[in-house]
Amino acid sequence: MTHQEVLDEVYGRALEETARADYATDLPETIMIQIETIVARAEANKGIVAVLVTLLTHKIVDGKQDIRYHQAHLENGFSGRNIDKAVITPFMKSVSFPAMAESGWLTRSLEQAHPYTLDYPGKITPKNVKNAFLGIIDSIQAHGLDAKNVLLFLFKLLIKQRDAMNIELAKPHSLSISKIIKLLEKHFIYHYACSGASRLPSLAIYAAYECMMGQVARYDDKMLCPLANHNSADAQSGRIGDVDVNNLNGSAFEGVEIKHEIQITKQLVTDAYEKFKIYNTDRYYLLTTANMGSADWEAIDNEIQRIAQIHGCQVIVNGVYSTLKYYLRLLKDPAEFIDRYVELLKVDDTIKFQHKVAWNDIISKEI
Repeated sequence: MTHQEVLDEVYGRALEETARADYATDLPETIMIQIETIVARAEANKGIVAVLVTLLTHKIVDGKQDIRYHQAHLENGFSGRNIDKAVITPFMKSVSFPAMAESGWLTRSLEQAHPYTLDYPGKITPKNVKNAFLGIIDSIQAHGLDAKNVLLFLFKLLIKQRDAMNIELAKPHSLSISKIIKLLEKHFIYHYACSGASRLPSLAIYAAYECMMGQVARYDDKMLCPLANHNSADAQSGRIGDVDVNNLNGSAFEGVEIKHEIQITKQLVTDAYEKFKIYNTDRYYLLTTANMGSADWEAIDNEIQRIAQIHGCQVIVNGVYSTLKYYLRLLKDPAEFIDRYVELLKVDDTIKFQHKVAWNDIISKEI
């Protein structure tokens, strides 16, 4: 069997069994706990998941291979990274499992030229995840544990976790603008144990622009660009901000850069200018959720004036909340904004299950 055939077969069986709510396994309890430990941290430790799935799959394909020797230049080793990049990570993305951008072996703690034995020196954190990962590999390679049973149970738990993320999100209507801003602020600063919260203000601003495009005269004959990937560099993506509005001919008209809990400085204004200076940009916003009370406004204003004189673009530095409050006042019905924000929470790749649960929790307590 090929790696792809193994993945398809085991995933198909996992789907059938989870559809019957069958999460049973004959794996030893210690192994079950180790797999559960990894799945619980799957979003934060995507590299571990990618590498583990690669090793399990390759063991099924080639039972004679010692999968602890995960690099080709290790004695009797193989290239786990190549298999991951070509087959495993694309599969993980296709089924909406936690996945790296390219390969788990790009994670520094996993790429060391040392076999994945129990004394592996890589600084995998937290320690319980490292112990679980190495323990599973040791049980398979040194003690004959069946890799296919491990992969099946792992897939069933990942399916269960994935499907749990598809929760119904609250869409409260008939809210005042001040109430909407309060809900958003609580959502942005909620205490999360995962990454991705910095994406939330960008989604809110984008949702506001989606509403304004059909209601505000300034944006007649303008085009709102698709929301850029959270991790893509502007220079590589060709974007000038987190939110871009273009003329119909594709030229830049307006850009918005959003910072979460980061103070706007003169240098950030200068950096923003470097992104749009080659375009005939009309307006550029630098927004932050941070309190701007201690900002060096004199230096910021001087830089804004300098840019206006040499380029003509109007640079505006402001808070996210005050900007949203202004934008919502322009709308016929602020309820449309809530609908669009929630839809973005549903589909954005950066948003985790925890962010969705937090939104419903906040709504239940505040409405």
